[in-house]
Amino acid sequence: MSWPVPQQGLVIRYSYLWEREAREGREEGVKDRPGAIVLVLLRDGDAPIVRVLPVTHSAPADAADALEIPLPTKQRLGLDSSRSWVVLTEANDFVWPGPDLRAAISGDLSSVAYGMLPPGFIKTLRERLTDRWRKAGSKAVSRTE
Repeated sequence: MSWPVPQQGLVIRYSYLWEREAREGREEGVKDRPGAIVLVLLRDGDAPIVRVLPVTHSAPADAADALEIPLPTKQRLGLDSSRSWVVLTEANDFVWPGPDLRAAISGDLSSVAYGMLPPGFIKTLRERLTDRWRKAGSKAVSRTE
């Protein structure tokens, strides 16, 4: 088995490090969670750099700060049935594949991927993310080994 190919819209299982945790000096995420890849930077001769947004069950205080994942999409991805949002206010950047990817099935590297978000959702996510980051900036935590 091998790692899936990173691409925009792929939902992965990832040990996300929140920006507040990084400021406190943490280097590891507290728990594994789904994350949505929103950017893949390809580099000649080097592994790609990936930007991932966290998925959380916590509703945003401001609706502009997150995008809710529709229940049918969550079901198709094999996620739980609780409401979930893709957070637009921060991200993690890492070299693919990074040490913080988590396989759902031990030894099966491909199991880090839940699947793809639908094209319409990706389009809305990209628009909302661009708008949010233009207005309020972004917080991206660069992850290293």
